[in-house]
Amino acid sequence: MTQAGMAGPDPAARLLRDGFEGGAFSPRSGLYYRDNAEQRAGSYRFVQEGARAGKSALELTVVPHCAPGALRCSERAEVWQDTRNRVPYEEGVWTALSMRLGAPVPQDDHRYVMMQWKREIRPGAEGDFSPFLALRMRAGVLFATIESNYHPPRPGLPRPEKGQCPRGLVPVWLRPDTGQMRFLVAVGAGWRPELAREFDRCSDALRLSGPGFLPAARPVWHDYLFYTRPGPGGEGQIELVVDGRRVVRAEGVIGAAGAGLGPHQYFKFGPYRDAHQSRWTLYFDSFARGPACRAVAPAAVCAGLGE
Repeated sequence: MTQAGMAGPDPAARLLRDGFEGGAFSPRSGLYYRDNAEQRAGSYRFVQEGARAGKSALELTVVPHCAPGALRCSERAEVWQDTRNRVPYEEGVWTALSMRLGAPVPQDDHRYVMMQWKREIRPGAEGDFSPFLALRMRAGVLFATIESNYHPPRPGLPRPEKGQCPRGLVPVWLRPDTGQMRFLVAVGAGWRPELAREFDRCSDALRLSGPGFLPAARPVWHDYLFYTRPGPGGEGQIELVVDGRRVVRAEGVIGAAGAGLGPHQYFKFGPYRDAHQSRWTLYFDSFARGPACRAVAPAAVCAGLGE
């Protein structure tokens, strides 16, 4: 292994870790706090109190920065992976990360994002592409979404009832104006139909297995584990595991293909929201990314997933 803690030339084969113990990001992780205009709403600290493991954790906070009611202005305190550690887009990779919501947990109906996986966009490309996987929150309830290119719904499919589709179908928000569609793949305690108002169609372009239930949005630690392998042509797969138990496995059209998109996927985490007038804090610990489940998670968890 090199001094950066990486083995082999293939980024997907590298084992990256950070327990946020040293008062700075570990060179073994490739993580860094990005400095740009949106990130100036945020800050980060390595804090000693209440860590998930070891002696410290990472605290990420956003405060009001945009003008009140500003449109297309976001506030972020996100941690990124450097470009040399980005994984080829359609290769699979495992990521583990513990997260605790700071108190008070926002309860308003607003856009809150905590983790997201995206495809690179080349400089000068037209349009914007949403994350192919995101952990979100609305009205104090967690939910997870998967994004793909837009596929017109097959004729004759039913509409959701009370926010739910019949077995074998997935609620989806069709967005033909952006060439995308967003699937609702897991929801937390307290989810109610009015929170799924955009997801007003059913789709068979994605197959889900698992209970689909995320934990309640409370200021307690949870251990997250993800497998991400985009496949815009229908061969994609995602695993979402919380506290050692599968929440959902998704298979099918995952991620975007098209002009202007780059060859890699990348992960970033931390509070991201539209303009707001309050303070919002998240805590993270025990980051790991690797080519196999057992490289980043306990063997018993991986065995339960069939890995």
